[in-house]
Amino acid sequence: MAERESIQTSAAPSAIGPYSQAIKTGGELIFLSGQIPLDPETMELVDGSIETQTLQVFRNLSAIANAAGTTLQQAVKLTIYLTDLNDFAQVNAIMAEHFDEPYPARATIQVSALPKQSMLEIDAILAV
Repeated sequence: MAERESIQTSAAPSAIGPYSQAIKTGGELIFLSGQIPLDPETMELVDGSIETQTLQVFRNLSAIANAAGTTLQQAVKLTIYLTDLNDFAQVNAIMAEHFDEPYPARATIQVSALPKQSMLEIDAILAV
């Protein structure tokens, strides 16, 4: 059985269910659970626009990557879940500010609802 290490940090929202913030495998991969725009101190959704929520999601993902001993720049795959695909351009612009080329592979999916009525959720796979 492959080694698995749970990654946890108070710099990102704690899990709101039976899952880890991230799992580091014995190999070269770290799987980051989906993050919604929760403030890690209050565990409340940040108020504001899709831009505000997207920035918080990337802060949360970055904090978990840092707790795993790496950075979000090591992302090889992102999955973005949006409740409104009309927000795609704004999310895309903020993503471009957080990554250097070569950009990670990505899928973007519109969903009917997300936890706590968030506008988006993003998960990531990192290669270290």
